Amino acid sequence: MIVRMSTLFLRTLREDPADAEVPSHRLLVRAGYIRRVAPGIYSWLPLGWRAYRNVERIVREEMDAAGFQEVHFPALLPRDPYERTGRWTEYGDDIFRLQDRKGNDYLLGPTHEEMFTLLVKDLFSSYKDLPLSIYQIQWKYRDEPRPRAGILRGREFSMKDSYSFDVDDAGLERSYHRHRDAYVRTFNRLGLDHVIVKAMAGAMGGSLSEEFLTPTEVGEDSYVRCTSCDYASNTEAVEVAVPEALPHDGLPAAHVEDTPETPTIETLVELLNSREKLLRDDRPWQASDTLKNVVVKVVHPSGDSELLAVGVPGDREVDEKRLAAQVYPATLQAATDEDFAAHPELVRGYIGPEVLGAEKAAKVRYLVDPRVVTGTRWVSGANEHGKHVVDLVAGRDFEADGTVLAAEVRAGDPCPRCGGALTMARGMEMGHVFALGRKFAKALGLTVLDENGKQVVVTMGSYGIGVSRALAAIAEKNHDDKGLIWPREISPADVHIVATGKNDAPFETAEKLAADLDARGIRVLLDDRRGASPGEKFNDADLLGIPTIVVCGRRIVDGKVEIKDRRTSERIDLPVAEVVEHLVEVCAS
Repeated sequence: MIVRMSTLFLRTLREDPADAEVPSHRLLVRAGYIRRVAPGIYSWLPLGWRAYRNVERIVREEMDAAGFQEVHFPALLPRDPYERTGRWTEYGDDIFRLQDRKGNDYLLGPTHEEMFTLLVKDLFSSYKDLPLSIYQIQWKYRDEPRPRAGILRGREFSMKDSYSFDVDDAGLERSYHRHRDAYVRTFNRLGLDHVIVKAMAGAMGGSLSEEFLTPTEVGEDSYVRCTSCDYASNTEAVEVAVPEALPHDGLPAAHVEDTPETPTIETLVELLNSREKLLRDDRPWQASDTLKNVVVKVVHPSGDSELLAVGVPGDREVDEKRLAAQVYPATLQAATDEDFAAHPELVRGYIGPEVLGAEKAAKVRYLVDPRVVTGTRWVSGANEHGKHVVDLVAGRDFEADGTVLAAEVRAGDPCPRCGGALTMARGMEMGHVFALGRKFAKALGLTVLDENGKQVVVTMGSYGIGVSRALAAIAEKNHDDKGLIWPREISPADVHIVATGKNDAPFETAEKLAADLDARGIRVLLDDRRGASPGEKFNDADLLGIPTIVVCGRRIVDGKVEIKDRRTSERIDLPVAEVVEHLVEVCAS
């Protein structure tokens, strides 16, 4: 089929949309691939829909090749299954809820674990029916508080979600790796570089969770990789190498000291090292020897809230995104003046661990960084304005209620696996694989009879790929200052033929080439517009990003056309008679 620009539903833009933050958003709108309807919600125009369907086709082909079977669920879902798994409440404000005319509650599906589980429960009852892996490609809906970057982070998005069902954990491990391997093949075909990193399970739960990230500066995730081994992790899930506990016999007793005019960790450390009676006997005090205690409010899905104190070494900040992942499904808010007024033991700027803990004076749960082990020696707030406690020893002078991975991760931190240095980068999540285990099956009663005739709870895996997001990620990685540059398998066409000139010869040649290429299975976008200027046509050709551009113009008088490679900008002139065979070969390579 030949797509003619004279009749194509398309308007390209010369100016960037005002709300565009990243190249993919800017170029997909300018090239007429998508159009904004509302924040985080986009319409797909003909060329954009063709490119999207190419991504979808690749995903589907790889799922089918792996032996997974496709199903399809509705987007409008009843409340009851989500109530039974607890996610109706856990999702909080992140889902779109609605009622029918009879007052029954529904939601627009953010993900479909419950539906898949119930479908298998309805049809299968024996171990002989398993293992099973089924998938769908469906639009999902989440009430994203800050939709951004076009279709990279929207409220409506397309996702491939698949689910495996096995009798035992060994079966789940096999299914997990089958999906993982299929994802590697999928992202390779999509042309997306990817890093597989350890991740938090979040709302999904389960024993194992990994993300497929494509490295990019506009990514919303930061991750680390070890320079000495294959360890890689999202920063939210980075483990901390816990030091050995230290003996504290012989350490100085804790003592409260006046520390005026020390508004920062740096000024506090300077003061400590400037007073002879405060000096350590082994080395100077460092920022990492101070214990910073930060108070936040944790709001649970039920609406109940509590204060939480988090202790981290003073040379690091609390990473709010990392802490939020640890307390999920609860959310975080800043502690207010009213919260501090209700807990007068908490002196802002001078909060110390002596009053912190569920059973201590402030009645505030206290979690510390794993590096705060027994025998470590700290300086922290004395719970009085202008005063700090020096030589405060963990395990001797204070105890925490537990540990939490909330301190910021930095380049150069030791790898928790081998001790090598970690490097940091940013990436965009393209896929996520979870070993769910039995959480959803148990909640919804999915059991089968095993070989011994005993009822066993099925174990599950969940595996997602952002399909619409993948298209944006491909655009993000494939563009220049003139426009998009599609990989051929994703592009809405193989060849973009541009006819220019005032007489009929270029247009007649373009028509003949288009027909001949179409007959050979080459997808053609034909710019046959008579009223558009050559400059407009060439600008559109660069903007639209079709991988091969053919110009039928002034060289027609010599019996030649110009062929341009959009990615390399290399140009060659060929006799018209040789063009079709040349392009068939190019498109096949």
